Amino acid sequence: MDESLAIAPDQLVQTHARPGMSLLAVLHAIQDELGYVPPAAVAPLARALNLSRAEVHGVITYYHHFRSEPAAPVTVQLCRAEACRSMGTEALAQHIEAHTGCRFDAGHQHGATVELESVYCLGQCALSPALMLNGTLHAKVTPQKFDAIFAAASKCVEVTA
Repeated sequence: MDESLAIAPDQLVQTHARPGMSLLAVLHAIQDELGYVPPAAVAPLARALNLSRAEVHGVITYYHHFRSEPAAPVTVQLCRAEACRSMGTEALAQHIEAHTGCRFDAGHQHGATVELESVYCLGQCALSPALMLNGTLHAKVTPQKFDAIFAAASKCVEVTA
């Protein structure tokens, strides 16, 4: 069992799985509560929804939104879709990597304070380039704007640590 869980996986599933709910709805509810879907919840979810463990695991790993471990304290999700690309997101990505010392899509390194993820469309095509930093959407992001919002997010992490 995942020792970081405050409640047992069976209890977690009982709390969120309701008759008629889809697997996606239950996964979203669990991730909204914990910030990720713990691997220990896969078997209880499969039993509760009459699915195979492979089906549950497949959905968790197919959708990039779902995590199997907690995110880094500072998580940057940069839109890499066509509209953002046409407005300079690739140059912004290079700036972000240089500024943070991290690489996009390298995965979460245990103990790392920053994680960079590529996403494909944040729905801000007219306001490109766009990114989410710790779940907050930012549009028309320039390198200077990124530096400012990143500094603020990093400062918040230092204060709470």
